[in-house]
Amino acid sequence: MQETPFCLRVGHLVPYSMSDSNTTDFTNPSTFILLGIPGLEVVHVWLSIPFCTMYIIAILGNFTILFIVKREKILHEPMYYFLCMLAITDLVLTTSILPKLLSIFLFNSREIEFSACLTQMYFVACFIVMESGIFVAMALDRYVAICKPLRHSTILTNPVVAKIGLAVVLRGGILVLPYPILARQWPYCRTNIIPDSFCDPMAVVKLACADIRVNSYYGLSVSFLVIGLDVFFIAISYIQILRAIFRLPTKDARLKTFGTCSSHICVILASYIPGLFSVLTHLFGHNVAVHFHILMANAYLLVPPMLHPIIYGVRTKQIRDRLLRLFTHKGM
Repeated sequence: MQETPFCLRVGHLVPYSMSDSNTTDFTNPSTFILLGIPGLEVVHVWLSIPFCTMYIIAILGNFTILFIVKREKILHEPMYYFLCMLAITDLVLTTSILPKLLSIFLFNSREIEFSACLTQMYFVACFIVMESGIFVAMALDRYVAICKPLRHSTILTNPVVAKIGLAVVLRGGILVLPYPILARQWPYCRTNIIPDSFCDPMAVVKLACADIRVNSYYGLSVSFLVIGLDVFFIAISYIQILRAIFRLPTKDARLKTFGTCSSHICVILASYIPGLFSVLTHLFGHNVAVHFHILMANAYLLVPPMLHPIIYGVRTKQIRDRLLRLFTHKGM
């Protein structure tokens, strides 16, 4: 007999199947077994190539952003402070997932300790929530810069930026904290096999021999309220920004002003569109293979951290110029 529970990510659902024949009798597993991408085991080694490439690009790109902003004092502004926060978030998010995923693909190292699994679960969910909060902070910065340009330096002072950053971090850390706390307290008596590439919160708690409805309801609330409210505030900010842009007297002025927030728009689209596509796939693509769902979930978590520094490097003149100058000086 086959049951099909659903694995909740922050923002989307990933179905997976678990056979009753896998059930066993234990209450506190010392380790879990991650299967990677079920159904694609024979090509795990080949899949490691694009995943490793994405990881290298994400690491190099985000460290480059941090280095350039730290080195160039002219970039010590709220927009670039938030960009550094995004880069750090992307670095932590990719490093929380990719090393273990690559060890599964390359060395068939599927075991992960119970505590390490809960830690990975916490970091992934926490930094997804943080990243969404950073997008709201970036939208606020663009709103003040375009709609209240004369007051930008007095409104978004360094202490205010620091408080916004602290609020983003605390929100993510506190809202996600119940996941590992509840998961550690519950008894486990089914299986220690997780048919996924990392420790997803609901993939773990579905193995518990307890009433997990409170966790499911809480997860849905965090997913839809937090992400939903963040998208709402971003949309309101850009409605006001577009109204201010269209009131400008000339086309050149409108294009130039819109260009100052084009990078942020591209980053938001690169982050939220894969998530939306993943949600739609899981809601309406019931006949889609399980490995496709897991690939989409990994793409949702791994592709944006790779694209963010590329987008800002290409679309932001200040970063692009200083990056070219850096390589030119090295070449000389």
